[in-house]
Amino acid sequence: MTAVAESEAAERRASEEPRASEEPLLRTEHLRVHFPIMRGLVFERQVGAVRAVDGVSLDVRRGETVGLVGESGCGKSTMARAVIRLVNVTDGEIWFDGQEITAARGEQLQRLRRRMQMIFQDPYASLNPRMTIGSMLAEPLRVHRLARGPEAAKRVRELVEVVGLPRSAVNRYPHEFSGGQRQRAGIARALAVRPDFIAADEAVSALDVSIQAQIINLLAQLQREFNLTYLFIAHDLSVVRHISDRIAVMYLGEVVELSPSRELYDRPLHPYTAALVSAVPIPDPAVELRRRRMILVGDVPSPANPPSGCRFHTRCWLRRELDNPERCVDELPALRELQPGHRVACHFAEELTGTRRRDELITAAAGHSSGRTTAPDEVVTPESVAPEADDGFFAPGGPPGAEPHA
Repeated sequence: MTAVAESEAAERRASEEPRASEEPLLRTEHLRVHFPIMRGLVFERQVGAVRAVDGVSLDVRRGETVGLVGESGCGKSTMARAVIRLVNVTDGEIWFDGQEITAARGEQLQRLRRRMQMIFQDPYASLNPRMTIGSMLAEPLRVHRLARGPEAAKRVRELVEVVGLPRSAVNRYPHEFSGGQRQRAGIARALAVRPDFIAADEAVSALDVSIQAQIINLLAQLQREFNLTYLFIAHDLSVVRHISDRIAVMYLGEVVELSPSRELYDRPLHPYTAALVSAVPIPDPAVELRRRRMILVGDVPSPANPPSGCRFHTRCWLRRELDNPERCVDELPALRELQPGHRVACHFAEELTGTRRRDELITAAAGHSSGRTTAPDEVVTPESVAPEADDGFFAPGGPPGAEPHA
């Protein structure tokens, strides 16, 4: 094949691949999910609320994958359950395919279930222990009147094979499988009704690395084939970067940064995101040993009593580098667009837009912590990675005074 023919074939394949539409399939406006804190044995009264999700406005375009990252307890799973109506919304609106579904009930909600599915974080808790895998996969087909009898059995066998389970799995119960196999059964159940939108809550966390790659490639293949839309939640930032078109970073119930995937990793504009990115392992021992990692000081505040102003100000390294501005304590930052498609909720995010200034601030902040990190553009050679005496790292021969190996 000539170079011209190869170029034309590549252009034709690219034109045939589905792309994310600018029209959002899912949209939330100021979404809030608060869980009441009750006190009293006989006469219970509400004394507070856990603000699991607190004012999140997010859109997911048709055919797109939006990654959702953040520390444990920041509200990621609650956000996913809220958008598919598994938990009640305290305030705000949820729009799906142009339809407001915040108060959907009964038959309307059942029709939505056909188009919105979820892959749960704990597969054992989400699978019925009294039903075989085959029965669980056939049930949504029957409920939504998609297939019955031999046709449903054929579809169940296809689903089992697609997610890499043996054919005998259809007659076995969840307790007979490993954690990774149960997770694959949960993925098959979500795919059974061929939905438009899937909220994947730690969909690959229970799988080993090789199976993770298979499942991620499978999700990407299904997305291209059926133009699926994903809200992908994960703790592994490398996985999120690989699969996501855009990434939203949550902290204490709020989205603090939203950006295209590569730009978020190359140029984080929120100090919390910069700290998360600095913790991503680098697959180069020389660079990993040399770089200085940013360590956040203090614990995550309670979502029942969040701080005033910016919720990250109690742990913010940028605030300390800027002489502790009181604006962070008094004023809640808005999620504003600093660059095309890149929004951030930080009063002083402009300080991180310039490469030189960002490197200076990150290096200074890392120097004040006990971790190790490197400036984003620093070039490290093998000759320059000799560990320093006060870093807690040992030379190849072992700790000082240790006997050499025979």
